[in-house]
Amino acid sequence: MHYFTLEEFDSPDAPGSGAKMDYATLQMLDLARSLYGRPMVVNSGFRTVEHNDAVGGTENSSHLRGLAADISCTNSGDRYDMLIALMRVGFNRVGISDTFLHIDTDETKSQHVIWTY
Repeated sequence: MHYFTLEEFDSPDAPGSGAKMDYATLQMLDLARSLYGRPMVVNSGFRTVEHNDAVGGTENSSHLRGLAADISCTNSGDRYDMLIALMRVGFNRVGISDTFLHIDTDETKSQHVIWTY
């Protein structure tokens, strides 16, 4: 990876757990960062069950398997540009919040979907 470190994807309660992230997901995210042309701040990557429960994550959260990341994004212009970059590299599961974008590569879930929080 050129733009991220594995530590950025650590669950806060498990140092080193960013290494449990899916490699292909990280590669896609790194490529999206290159296209976006600006820093991306990871709010959440891999999650332990305990951390997922603490943040109100769903029981079948893709974060638990290292297939998801939440990227900080707080304004509409950046959100648009970031979405274009993420979708251009192949992310087709996107959640949109006022403060972050969720992306995942979980093939066990519906594909080509965008939802809001």
